[in-house]
Amino acid sequence: MKGYPGIALFAGLLSVLPAHADERDLWSFAQWTGSHDTRAFREMLVQARLYGVVPLYQLLRSASDWRLCNAEPFAVAPPDQWPAVRSTLHLLKTLGEQQRLKTYEVVSAYRNPTLNRCAGGARDSAHTRAFAVDLLLPAWADPRPLCEFWQTQGQAWNMGLGRYPSGRIHIDTAGYRTWGGDLSADSSFCPRLAPSS
Repeated sequence: MKGYPGIALFAGLLSVLPAHADERDLWSFAQWTGSHDTRAFREMLVQARLYGVVPLYQLLRSASDWRLCNAEPFAVAPPDQWPAVRSTLHLLKTLGEQQRLKTYEVVSAYRNPTLNRCAGGARDSAHTRAFAVDLLLPAWADPRPLCEFWQTQGQAWNMGLGRYPSGRIHIDTAGYRTWGGDLSADSSFCPRLAPSS
Protein backbone atom coordinates (compact mmCIF):
# COMPACT_ATOMS: atom_id res chain seq x y z
CA MET A 1 0.00 0.00 0.00
CA LYS A 2 1.53 3.21 -1.14
CA GLY A 3 2.36 5.55 1.73
CA TYR A 4 1.89 2.80 4.34
CA PRO A 5 4.93 0.51 4.10
CA GLY A 6 4.30 -0.93 7.57
CA ILE A 7 0.85 -2.14 6.57
CA ALA A 8 2.15 -3.64 3.34
CA LEU A 9 4.91 -5.44 5.25
CA PHE A 10 2.39 -6.76 7.80
CA ALA A 11 0.08 -7.97 5.02
CA GLY A 12 3.05 -9.68 3.37
CA LEU A 13 3.94 -11.45 6.60
CA LEU A 14 0.38 -12.67 7.04
CA SER A 15 0.44 -14.24 3.60
CA VAL A 16 3.39 -16.49 4.50
CA LEU A 17 2.13 -17.64 7.88
CA PRO A 18 -0.04 -20.73 8.27
CA ALA A 19 -3.66 -20.28 9.24
CA HIS A 20 -3.88 -19.66 12.98
CA ALA A 21 -5.06 -22.82 14.70
CA ASP A 22 -6.96 -21.53 17.70
CA GLU A 23 -6.61 -19.53 20.86
CA ARG A 24 -3.91 -21.79 22.34
CA ASP A 25 -1.19 -19.20 21.85
CA LEU A 26 1.94 -18.30 23.77
CA TRP A 27 -0.06 -16.26 26.29
CA SER A 28 -2.45 -19.09 27.16
CA PHE A 29 0.52 -21.49 27.31
CA ALA A 30 2.27 -19.22 29.83
CA GLN A 31 -0.88 -19.28 31.96
CA TRP A 32 -1.13 -23.07 31.71
CA THR A 33 2.53 -23.62 32.68
CA GLY A 34 1.90 -21.65 35.87
CA SER A 35 0.25 -24.79 37.26
CA HIS A 36 1.94 -27.52 35.17
CA ASP A 37 5.59 -28.58 35.40
CA THR A 38 7.27 -28.93 32.00
CA ARG A 39 10.86 -28.68 33.24
CA ALA A 40 11.87 -32.34 32.75
CA PHE A 41 10.37 -32.38 29.25
CA ARG A 42 12.18 -29.18 28.30
CA GLU A 43 15.47 -30.53 29.69
CA MET A 44 15.03 -33.71 27.62
CA LEU A 45 14.57 -31.58 24.48
CA VAL A 46 17.66 -29.48 25.29
CA GLN A 47 19.82 -32.57 25.91
CA ALA A 48 18.63 -34.08 22.62
CA ARG A 49 19.38 -30.77 20.83
CA LEU A 50 15.78 -30.59 19.71
CA TYR A 51 14.54 -27.66 21.75
CA GLY A 52 13.02 -25.11 19.40
CA VAL A 53 12.47 -27.40 16.41
CA VAL A 54 8.80 -26.69 17.14
CA PRO A 55 7.83 -23.89 19.54
CA LEU A 56 7.07 -25.52 22.90
CA TYR A 57 3.58 -24.06 23.14
CA GLN A 58 2.72 -25.73 19.80
CA LEU A 59 4.51 -28.98 20.63
CA LEU A 60 2.40 -29.40 23.77
CA ARG A 61 -0.98 -28.64 22.18
CA SER A 62 -3.41 -31.47 22.84
CA ALA A 63 -6.39 -32.21 20.56
CA SER A 64 -8.11 -29.24 18.95
CA ASP A 65 -11.38 -30.42 20.53
CA TRP A 66 -9.92 -30.07 24.03
CA ARG A 67 -12.60 -27.59 25.11
CA LEU A 68 -15.49 -29.69 23.75
CA CYS A 69 -13.98 -32.70 25.53
CA ASN A 70 -13.47 -30.82 28.81
CA ALA A 71 -9.73 -31.49 28.67
CA GLU A 72 -6.49 -29.57 29.10
CA PRO A 73 -5.41 -27.32 26.19
CA PHE A 74 -1.82 -28.57 26.48
CA ALA A 75 -0.32 -31.89 27.51
CA VAL A 76 3.11 -33.41 28.08
CA ALA A 77 3.59 -36.94 26.74
CA PRO A 78 4.45 -39.52 29.43
CA PRO A 79 8.22 -40.04 29.89
CA ASP A 80 8.07 -43.56 28.43
CA GLN A 81 7.04 -41.93 25.12
CA TRP A 82 9.87 -39.40 25.03
CA PRO A 83 12.01 -41.57 22.70
CA ALA A 84 9.13 -41.30 20.19
CA VAL A 85 8.98 -37.54 20.76
CA ARG A 86 12.68 -37.31 19.91
CA SER A 87 12.24 -39.51 16.84
CA THR A 88 9.42 -37.37 15.41
CA LEU A 89 11.26 -34.13 16.21
CA HIS A 90 14.42 -35.44 14.52
CA LEU A 91 12.27 -36.11 11.46
CA LEU A 92 10.76 -32.60 11.54
CA LYS A 93 14.24 -31.13 11.94
CA THR A 94 15.49 -33.13 8.93
CA LEU A 95 12.47 -32.09 6.86
CA GLY A 96 13.27 -28.46 7.67
CA GLU A 97 16.98 -28.82 6.91
CA GLN A 98 16.16 -30.39 3.54
CA GLN A 99 13.65 -27.62 2.77
CA ARG A 100 10.84 -30.19 2.53
CA LEU A 101 8.81 -28.58 5.31
CA LYS A 102 9.28 -24.86 5.86
CA THR A 103 6.56 -22.75 7.46
CA TYR A 104 3.99 -24.70 9.48
CA GLU A 105 2.05 -24.64 12.73
CA VAL A 106 1.58 -27.71 14.95
CA VAL A 107 -2.04 -27.82 16.09
CA SER A 108 -2.13 -31.17 17.89
CA ALA A 109 0.49 -33.50 19.31
CA TYR A 110 0.18 -35.83 22.34
CA ARG A 111 -3.34 -36.78 23.42
CA ASN A 112 -4.24 -38.96 26.35
CA PRO A 113 -6.50 -41.88 25.33
CA THR A 114 -9.64 -40.35 26.89
CA LEU A 115 -9.23 -37.08 25.01
CA ASN A 116 -8.34 -38.93 21.81
CA ARG A 117 -11.55 -40.99 22.04
CA CYS A 118 -13.67 -37.90 22.66
CA ALA A 119 -11.98 -36.02 19.78
CA GLY A 120 -12.73 -38.86 17.36
CA GLY A 121 -9.14 -40.04 16.99
CA ALA A 122 -8.29 -43.52 15.75
CA ARG A 123 -8.44 -46.20 18.46
CA ASP A 124 -4.72 -46.96 18.15
CA SER A 125 -3.70 -43.39 17.28
CA ALA A 126 0.00 -42.53 17.23
CA HIS A 127 -1.02 -39.39 19.14
CA THR A 128 -1.64 -41.60 22.21
CA ARG A 129 0.90 -44.41 21.95
CA ALA A 130 3.86 -42.87 20.20
CA PHE A 131 4.24 -39.29 19.16
CA ALA A 132 2.54 -37.63 16.25
CA VAL A 133 1.93 -34.07 15.14
CA ASP A 134 -0.89 -32.64 13.10
CA LEU A 135 0.11 -29.44 11.37
CA LEU A 136 -1.20 -26.69 9.16
CA LEU A 137 0.69 -25.40 6.16
CA PRO A 138 0.19 -21.95 4.63
CA ALA A 139 -2.35 -21.91 1.79
CA TRP A 140 0.45 -21.32 -0.74
CA ALA A 141 2.65 -24.20 0.47
CA ASP A 142 3.30 -27.05 -1.94
CA PRO A 143 3.15 -30.42 -0.12
CA ARG A 144 4.94 -32.26 -2.95
CA PRO A 145 8.45 -31.97 -1.40
CA LEU A 146 7.05 -33.59 1.75
CA CYS A 147 5.53 -36.36 -0.36
CA GLU A 148 8.79 -36.89 -2.25
CA PHE A 149 10.64 -37.27 1.06
CA TRP A 150 8.09 -39.83 2.24
CA GLN A 151 8.36 -41.76 -1.02
CA THR A 152 12.17 -41.89 -1.04
CA GLN A 153 13.18 -41.73 2.63
CA GLY A 154 9.99 -42.36 4.61
CA GLN A 155 10.50 -46.08 5.01
CA ALA A 156 13.92 -45.55 6.62
CA TRP A 157 12.29 -43.09 9.05
CA ASN A 158 9.29 -45.35 9.71
CA MET A 159 7.28 -42.28 8.72
CA GLY A 160 3.53 -41.99 8.70
CA LEU A 161 2.15 -39.24 6.45
CA GLY A 162 -1.53 -38.43 6.17
CA ARG A 163 -3.74 -35.55 5.13
CA TYR A 164 -7.25 -35.07 6.48
CA PRO A 165 -10.18 -33.41 4.71
CA SER A 166 -9.55 -30.31 6.86
CA GLY A 167 -6.15 -29.96 5.14
CA ARG A 168 -4.20 -30.87 8.25
CA ILE A 169 -1.15 -33.01 7.69
CA HIS A 170 -0.22 -35.77 10.14
CA ILE A 171 3.39 -36.84 10.62
CA ASP A 172 4.77 -39.51 12.94
CA THR A 173 7.52 -42.12 13.13
CA ALA A 174 5.25 -44.98 14.17
CA GLY A 175 5.03 -46.89 10.88
CA TYR A 176 5.60 -46.37 7.16
CA ARG A 177 2.14 -45.63 5.81
CA THR A 178 0.07 -42.94 4.16
CA TRP A 179 -3.61 -42.01 3.96
CA GLY A 180 -5.99 -39.36 2.74
CA GLY A 181 -9.50 -38.08 3.33
CA ASP A 182 -11.16 -41.49 3.66
CA LEU A 183 -8.27 -42.72 5.86
CA SER A 184 -7.06 -45.15 3.19
CA ALA A 185 -3.83 -45.17 1.18
CA ASP A 186 -5.92 -44.93 -1.99
CA SER A 187 -7.00 -41.37 -1.15
CA SER A 188 -3.54 -40.16 -0.13
CA PHE A 189 -2.03 -37.16 -1.88
CA CYS A 190 1.22 -39.12 -1.76
CA PRO A 191 1.02 -42.59 -3.33
CA ARG A 192 3.77 -45.15 -2.97
CA LEU A 193 6.15 -45.25 -5.89
CA ALA A 194 5.80 -48.26 -8.14
CA PRO A 195 8.75 -50.63 -7.74
CA SER A 196 11.28 -50.22 -10.54
CA SER A 197 11.67 -53.26 -12.77
